[in-house]
Amino acid sequence: MKQTTSTIFLILFSLLLILFISCIDAQSCNPSGKLRGKKPPQGKCVNDPDCCKAGKLYDTYTCSPRVTKQTEAKMTINNFEKGGDGGGQSECDNKYHSNDTTIVALSTGWYNKGSRCFKFINIQYKGKSVKAKVVDECDSTMGCDDEHGFQPLCPNNVVDGSKAVWEALGVPKSEWGEAEVTWSDA
Repeated sequence: MKQTTSTIFLILFSLLLILFISCIDAQSCNPSGKLRGKKPPQGKCVNDPDCCKAGKLYDTYTCSPRVTKQTEAKMTINNFEKGGDGGGQSECDNKYHSNDTTIVALSTGWYNKGSRCFKFINIQYKGKSVKAKVVDECDSTMGCDDEHGFQPLCPNNVVDGSKAVWEALGVPKSEWGEAEVTWSDA
């Protein structure tokens, strides 16, 4: 009887361990490939120290970390206006948008083939919160080309906010560029 109980315990423990590892694996997001950077043509890089580096291999992602009530992300700044560092027009509506509105682009996995277009998300930073509309994709699969302003691909965990988002969160201008935030669907 003692041996049967030990065997059942080991089997149950093994099953729970396998289930736990499967859950962790299902929540992970590994690179889906690599993209080799190309040197931008003279004067074509929109935001010069962030230009693609010739020959550098950049990870590509079709996924992003799982969305929760407090999804951790890197917030970057984007210029959604014509001629801005956002590259072309927004994916959701093929238009440019004012940087004075609280709008964002999300990494490819979170953008989810446009399923979040025109929906709102809540972004939190150091006790402050702002509601922003999703209007674009921060492409995690392509970059280093004219369409993307010769900038590298977006990491898989980015909320790319307009100037209005940064201002609403009270981030000092001297710290604009990249900030650790959390976000959730509104």
